[in-house]
Amino acid sequence: MKNSARKNKISLLLLVVMVIVYLLFFRKDKESRNVDQERTTQQRSVDHREKRFRHNTVYYTVHAKCRMKCRNIDQLEVEEILDEGNINYAKSDLKNKGCPKYALEGITHDKQHVRVIVGDCESQASIITVIDLDTDFECECN
Repeated sequence: MKNSARKNKISLLLLVVMVIVYLLFFRKDKESRNVDQERTTQQRSVDHREKRFRHNTVYYTVHAKCRMKCRNIDQLEVEEILDEGNINYAKSDLKNKGCPKYALEGITHDKQHVRVIVGDCESQASIITVIDLDTDFECECN
């Protein structure tokens, strides 16, 4: 009888441990899947906007033209970055409702490491500024 009672206690304890492990593992896994699904949905939204602004009409602000001239970056190089650059989300401002700003970075055909700040404004891509990430140029642009 003692042996049977002991086996029942061990079985019950084992069952309780298995239930706890199951709840901890699968509950966390379910939460993780929900977070992953939310990120995927947000990424699809960002990807949709990204594809749109990369192919919009390009408008250069006066400031951007001045910075480009000072830093020896031409429109062809900016277009290269618009087409092939990677978004640096840490330097982007996507929460701006009217005109989210993307920081696109890449290497141009003449090997300049460039960041282009582009606003996704309605039906145009507004080039706000252009930066050479390797060389600090002294520009007098307002």
